[in-house]
Amino acid sequence: MQCTHTYINCRADQNMQVCLSSYLLVIKVFNEDGSSQAVEVPSDIMAHDVCQLFVLKNHCVNDNTWTLIEHLPHIGVERIVEDHESVIQLQSTWGMDTDSRLYFRKNYAKYEFFKNPSQFFPEHMVSSSSETNGSLSHSQLIQNFLNTSMCPEIHGYLHAREQGRKTWKKCYFVLRRSGLYFSTKGTSKEPRHLQFVAEFGESNVYVLLSGRKMYGAPTNFGFCIKLHKSGGTRDLKLLCAEDEQSRKCWVTVIRLFKYGIQLYQNYKIPQQRRGSLTSLNSSPMRSISENSLVAMDFSGHKGRVIENPTEALTVAAEEGLAWRRRSCHRLNAYGSPTTSQSTTPCQAIHRMQLWFHHRLSRDEAQKLIEQQGLVDGMFLLRDSQSNLKSFVLSLCHCQKIRHFQIVPLGEDGELYYSLDEGHTKFTDLIQLVEFYQLNKGVLPCKLKHHCARITL
Repeated sequence: MQCTHTYINCRADQNMQVCLSSYLLVIKVFNEDGSSQAVEVPSDIMAHDVCQLFVLKNHCVNDNTWTLIEHLPHIGVERIVEDHESVIQLQSTWGMDTDSRLYFRKNYAKYEFFKNPSQFFPEHMVSSSSETNGSLSHSQLIQNFLNTSMCPEIHGYLHAREQGRKTWKKCYFVLRRSGLYFSTKGTSKEPRHLQFVAEFGESNVYVLLSGRKMYGAPTNFGFCIKLHKSGGTRDLKLLCAEDEQSRKCWVTVIRLFKYGIQLYQNYKIPQQRRGSLTSLNSSPMRSISENSLVAMDFSGHKGRVIENPTEALTVAAEEGLAWRRRSCHRLNAYGSPTTSQSTTPCQAIHRMQLWFHHRLSRDEAQKLIEQQGLVDGMFLLRDSQSNLKSFVLSLCHCQKIRHFQIVPLGEDGELYYSLDEGHTKFTDLIQLVEFYQLNKGVLPCKLKHHCARITL
């Protein structure tokens, strides 16, 4: 890896100071479609800064969910690279003969456990030595995870691959701040019955990508603990949970025990920055101006003020619908409908939306949602493979992915789309998505996080 020498100026305490010299190194970052981009970065750059660089380069929405993923195909594992980790130091642990990669990807589960801990920490798996009256609330549990004086723990059964063998054994495991243990006698947590498995100071937790195929895992919910400088499979602590929620709990708590308050700071600091920018951009004059706006109706000979809020919302919705219909019938320079719109009204209006994935298969949709976090409300829309005129909504709920057929309906010469056999009809897919972002309807939950892919 070739490097050049440069000097960087940095600001500290509002005074310009010359920092120590830093090397510029070239790193390559990949995307899901196989595209990649090589960029020159300082030797001390952190994962968060690399993400910000690609967010700016690709004009992405900066929502603190873009993530660097360490992908190690030779042992079939990957993990989230924490925002504060040194990218160059991480790459120095890779073997020269491996195809290790960094991926730039959305991951909604990265900090979701701070917002919705109930999705990550099932009550039957969590206990705390500070409990006196009943179980802890989830907010208290998060505080205990971040407080080094507290001692929450995770416990439950896991399948473990026996060292030096290809067989797996089911044991009762206990995860504490000091490390991971398994019980040699049933579910006993007595010190004499707990055998040490691994600690996290010099290791990281990874998710198995092909646990059944590569390691003969009994389920699809495998994970492992890997030493930083271990390149092969010999030193991996291979584990397997019974379901996705259990695996997510074990992996998340290991991250919390390893980094503690640093993870919370990684989560809060970008939010505080966005909050300060919002407050800077909002002035009293602007607020007064916005408050003085009123809804108007110009359909008659003269305008009138709409005082009824319900009527104002209805008029706004109708105006938006009319705008969409007009946009579908725009004329080209020759006075005829454009090619993409000449056959079916509103046929291509959804194509530019980040949540729409053209010609994506069912398996590819499932893989994409799994990669981006399996959080409730994650969704994407795609073309139906069984019906060329239909579309499919793929939605995640309770760590499971469900697929809903969007059926086109013809009525009075107009084309509509529906998820519930025509009970609720929409003139285009954008209107459908916006409705289910606000209303659950026939779905198990509202649409919340869209799966997006970009080309680097």
